[in-house]
Amino acid sequence: MASSSSLLDLKKYDVFISFRGDDTRVGFTSHLHAAIKRSHFETYIDYRITKGNHVWSELVEAIKDSTLFLVVFSENYVSSTWCLNELVEIMKCHKNEQVVIPVFYQIEPSHVRKQTGSY
Repeated sequence: MASSSSLLDLKKYDVFISFRGDDTRVGFTSHLHAAIKRSHFETYIDYRITKGNHVWSELVEAIKDSTLFLVVFSENYVSSTWCLNELVEIMKCHKNEQVVIPVFYQIEPSHVRKQTGSY
């Protein structure tokens, strides 16, 4: 069986960013994405989706083909079925030792942990 580090080396994307577009696309997430790209990391963000393709299958493929995940929790993240479905797929990958980093944008971590407020 191959070691997990050798499996991670074969991934297409270094970072997959999961976020609620209405909350963070303009401003925070676009700046985060630009900073990561400047550091020469291959980053998947939803505007890479090819028009005409089946969107969900392309997202799942990108998730499976990523090494690290940044999940930008914002006020309306959980009101999006797309975001929640992405998070489920990301957590499946986390079970395979891929890294998930939560980012809390204008919400308290306790809102997510205790499922309060919009959570």
